[in-house]
Amino acid sequence: MPDIAALMLKAQEAQAKLAALQRELAARRIEGSAGGGMVHATVSGALRVLRISIEPTLLASGDREMLQDLTAAAVNAALANAQRVMQEEMQKASSGLGLPLFGSDKTP
Repeated sequence: MPDIAALMLKAQEAQAKLAALQRELAARRIEGSAGGGMVHATVSGALRVLRISIEPTLLASGDREMLQDLTAAAVNAALANAQRVMQEEMQKASSGLGLPLFGSDKTP
C-alpha cells in the first residue's frame, strides 16, 4: 500500500512543476505559414495570435479572398504547431514525475 502522505507530496510537487511549465510554454512564440511563406502567423504557447505578416506582393495583388484564405491557413498552422509543442512538452514533463498511474495496469 503506498504512503498517502508521500503521494500527496509528490502530487503537489508535480502540480507546481506542471504550472511552471505551462507558464514557460505560454511565453513561447510559435510560427506557422501559408502560401509558400507569403503569410506568416506567430502565436503564443497560450494560443494567442501575436503577429501576422504578409508579403507586400500578396497585398499588391488585390486578391482579397486569397489573402483571407492564406491568413486563416497560416494562423491554423501556427496554432497546430503550438498545440503539438505543448503536448510534447507536457508528456515529457509528466513522464518524469514518478507518480503511480491509478486505474491502469501500472498501479502498484
